[in-house]
Amino acid sequence: MKKLLGLLALSIAGAGTYLAVTPSPIDPLAWQPQPAPAMTGALEPNDALMKAELLALGQVQGPEDSAVDAQGRLYAGLHDGRVVRIAEDRVETFADTGGRPLGMDFDAAGNLILADAYKGLLRIDPQGQIEVLSTETDGLPFAFTDDLDIASDGRIYFTDASSRFQQPDYLLDLLEGRPHGRLMRFDPADGTTEVLLDDLYFANGVALSKDEDFVLVNETYRYRIQRYWLKGDKAGQSEVFADNLPGMPDNLQGDGAGTFWVALPTPRKGDADFLQNQPWLKAQLAKLPRALWPKPTLYGLAIALDEQGEIVQSLHDTSGSHLRMVTSVKPVGDYLYLGSLDNDRIGRLRIR
Repeated sequence: MKKLLGLLALSIAGAGTYLAVTPSPIDPLAWQPQPAPAMTGALEPNDALMKAELLALGQVQGPEDSAVDAQGRLYAGLHDGRVVRIAEDRVETFADTGGRPLGMDFDAAGNLILADAYKGLLRIDPQGQIEVLSTETDGLPFAFTDDLDIASDGRIYFTDASSRFQQPDYLLDLLEGRPHGRLMRFDPADGTTEVLLDDLYFANGVALSKDEDFVLVNETYRYRIQRYWLKGDKAGQSEVFADNLPGMPDNLQGDGAGTFWVALPTPRKGDADFLQNQPWLKAQLAKLPRALWPKPTLYGLAIALDEQGEIVQSLHDTSGSHLRMVTSVKPVGDYLYLGSLDNDRIGRLRIR
């Protein structure tokens, strides 16, 4: 027993020495979140996600986002860099970016426009040929191209989640708590990219309003959504659209009829909220192996907001056994398609 206690004491001392002499990979700021909203009313837990059909079960890994073409075929981007096409339960490789495909949508010409975390903003033609559209703006390369939406005039609104941390280190961006994200617009007519908003706290999902008079962008690590006005008296101005959400907002998608669907990979956790206001603890935690970091709750959650920023509906899998860590909710016709960084499946839920 004395020997065991001695070894334990040495291990603790060694760990303390390691933390003391090892520099932290982050320079964290303190931030005090508001108390998490009560899961009542429109947020009342339910089993809606348990009713979703599971597509490509066991044949895909990490289908973070999806898109449906004019022929009704489903596409998704996977961990291994492939974009796959799913039709009649058959999964085939459509393209391979060699990176990490994330947000995607089809343009009017049938090209798949894709935000790749490493490769930038891409266009993939119907034959699977890849063209790079944009990789930097204002002299700053994209480090984490994340999500997008396409306007009726063909211009593409997209995000660089973090100019400091790449995709494998997204949790370091959470711990650091500094605004490294940008919302941008690419014009295919002249190939230019402009910054609309910078200093965003992990700029993630993007969605245009029904009338395209404003665009929304998620700030994942502030539990909120920003609105940037494109038209009207407020054009060029921004404001908070929805604040103190019940989880970390990931991808964001409008249905063209005034409803925005927001994927929340994990509900709010008390320990994560506590850590936000403890910069020294965050700096130490960032030094430790990822296996020792707090884990997200196994839970499936998505919410719908109206154009006034009010939550009008929520979808849950309280067990996290059917659909968990939902990162995208894509409304197409009568269905929602639900992607995930973690799942080996895509959910399809009938909503009408």
